[in-house]
Amino acid sequence: MEAGAPIHMLDGYKVLDFTQAVAGPTATLMLAEMGAEVIKVELAPNGDPTRAIPLVKNGRSGYFVQHNRGKKGICVDVKHPEGLALIKGLIPQVDVLMENFAPGVIGRLGLDYPTVKELNPRIVMCSLSAFGQTGPLANEPGFDTLGAAYAGITSMGGEADGSPYVPQAAIGDVSTGAHAALAICAALLYRGRTGRGQYLDVSLLDTYFHYHEISVQMHSLSGGEIKPFRAGRHSFYLAPVGIFRGKEKYIVIMCAFDHQWLTLCEVMGQPELAKDRRFATREDRIQNLPALIEVIEGWLRSMPSDDAAMDAMRARRIPMAPVLTVAEAVKHPHLRERGTVRKVHDRILGDFDLPGFALRFSDFPRPLDLQAPFLGEHNEEIFTQYLGYDAGQIKQLEQRGIVRKG
Repeated sequence: MEAGAPIHMLDGYKVLDFTQAVAGPTATLMLAEMGAEVIKVELAPNGDPTRAIPLVKNGRSGYFVQHNRGKKGICVDVKHPEGLALIKGLIPQVDVLMENFAPGVIGRLGLDYPTVKELNPRIVMCSLSAFGQTGPLANEPGFDTLGAAYAGITSMGGEADGSPYVPQAAIGDVSTGAHAALAICAALLYRGRTGRGQYLDVSLLDTYFHYHEISVQMHSLSGGEIKPFRAGRHSFYLAPVGIFRGKEKYIVIMCAFDHQWLTLCEVMGQPELAKDRRFATREDRIQNLPALIEVIEGWLRSMPSDDAAMDAMRARRIPMAPVLTVAEAVKHPHLRERGTVRKVHDRILGDFDLPGFALRFSDFPRPLDLQAPFLGEHNEEIFTQYLGYDAGQIKQLEQRGIVRKG
């Protein structure tokens, strides 16, 4: 890279990051992955609670490292007037303030948007929460799974006659963080045109609700006659679209359109099924789903192996995929080649695999080498660079518990 060239898309932008857990840290991690300087503010004395979440080796949490790579860490007692003064001294010098406390907490710390805006009218402040800053649910405790439940998403997972299922992944948290990162980038673009900062209210529930790609409009346009329901391993409105049991593993088959179903019939060596009155139309296939499943799973069982069945479908471009375990996914050559699974190095944990950065930029083809901070690791660097403190002053602050390092 040429001398003086930006290290990435957001090189030069500065973010003051009060987030913890997953959703907020995902947003600031994405900004760091794009070159922004992210200053993670951890509250003294213990910092981000995720420092204790497994897997922990030699006192270092892989969970914390995953979500906080690329950030500079300071640890401050914001409830102490001198600690709050340190933060207020940083605010005029940053572009973004990001927080994901419960609504009202950042204000009780003395850093609500009117205060922040007065210190820096150009700042973009983003508050990420479970249910939003307003509304009847705003002050309820919130987590990913609760947002999914209120959004009607949880109700759609599981067997029709059984209980709903909860995915063992932070789908809502991570995607809400990505939404927040998008909002921040858009607000910075707007500021570049107008000179005005603004306040962003991003919620997990709002994010989750638009995951309904069909259910809401079907329910509304039918006047409530259509009531979307969980249907276990299969779609409630398309067929064959679902998870089918093979000889050794489960396979997802997605014949969402009639021509794909016709091709699958040919691949199975049963072209006559396309004209079978039980399966001729989408409605017929939904109505006779158990029989349809038995036909397809019977064919899968008849094949020499699941790989042979998938090869046969792949040759005719039938949309399908094996249901991989986590252990299988991290070894998959496609995920490895693209950096979807990325090997990183941590100063304590050594080398291990993490999810890579999902965005690709032609001008910046190589991911940045990012490290997660130790507690208060960058106190001296940040307060010296931004506030003009010397090492002795910072040491005194540490001795008095206003800042923490450890």
